[in-house]
Amino acid sequence: MANGLAPGRWTAARANAWYDQLPWLVGANFVPSTASNPLEMWQAETFSPAVIKRELEWAAGIGMNTMRVFLHDLLWQCDQDAFTDRIRHYLDIADSLGISTMLVLFDSVWNPDVRLGAQPEPVPAVHNSQWVQGPGRALADPSQYGRLQDYVEGVVGTFANDERVLVWDVWNEPSNLNGGRFDELDNKVELVSQLLPQVFDWARNAGPSQPLTSGVWTGRTLYDDPHARIQIENSDVVSFHDYQVPERFETKLRELPRDRPLFLTEFMARTPGSTFEGILPIAKRERIASYCWGLVAGRSQTLYPWDSWTRSYLDAPPDPWFHDVFHTDGKPYRAEETALLRQITGRGQPD
Repeated sequence: MANGLAPGRWTAARANAWYDQLPWLVGANFVPSTASNPLEMWQAETFSPAVIKRELEWAAGIGMNTMRVFLHDLLWQCDQDAFTDRIRHYLDIADSLGISTMLVLFDSVWNPDVRLGAQPEPVPAVHNSQWVQGPGRALADPSQYGRLQDYVEGVVGTFANDERVLVWDVWNEPSNLNGGRFDELDNKVELVSQLLPQVFDWARNAGPSQPLTSGVWTGRTLYDDPHARIQIENSDVVSFHDYQVPERFETKLRELPRDRPLFLTEFMARTPGSTFEGILPIAKRERIASYCWGLVAGRSQTLYPWDSWTRSYLDAPPDPWFHDVFHTDGKPYRAEETALLRQITGRGQPD
């Protein structure tokens, strides 16, 4: 690695020149309310353009201009042509509303046992109870790495020059062991350490015009997380997650490299104190692209907090909601939040 640049990595000057052409980016991590995970979002039986359009219209109406959306390798393996057609259909809808999209290739969060087809019903009142990892347990099977490479190079190559795709997020929270909620691979951390740089290489092999990233999500940026250095040194734009109060968020900013554009790809959990009113003014001042978790409360059930895996919320929903902005009928959970978004972006529609 010469001068801190992985082979093919954008220079800081190129990354900043690219970012300077963009508006301030504010959006959400988007899965339609009718889907409990990315498989339900994208599979033919449950792909719903009408729901996607309706919910993205609500987002655009409060000034959001970008979304972060998860893909899955099994969808490519099953029927790559149909999958890419559905991605195009989604991008058509989002672009028509002035919304760009960050696409996520892999994810280490929640259930590692993944299968296509009808997904289990969400566990009542449990946060993200049916969200799935990708590649899941295939991570431990080198014989499957060829198909994973084909997926990365194939999907990135297909949309390599599509201006509606903003950024490629190659792996969400790669070192996440999910707090003991699942029977994880014993050597998951080591396997990810070996595969993550290869995934960056595979994505670059496809020649994307868009930048690559993978978000630092825990601990001090270069010390506690064994993958943070890999992520930062391979990312064209630096991304990170933060669900802390504004003061700690500002501390996190001082730990991150500031020579490249910053993307806050997950924030906004009301209970721990990460709120729109606390974080967005800082993000606007620092021109940090910002994506809250959740848009419409639905089958992902992320209005419930993380501790819903061990604490029952069956008798009453949490107060406040943990994530999410809208009810399924489009009514804002908190009108003052949507008013703030319209005001701070300067793009939203008046009530």
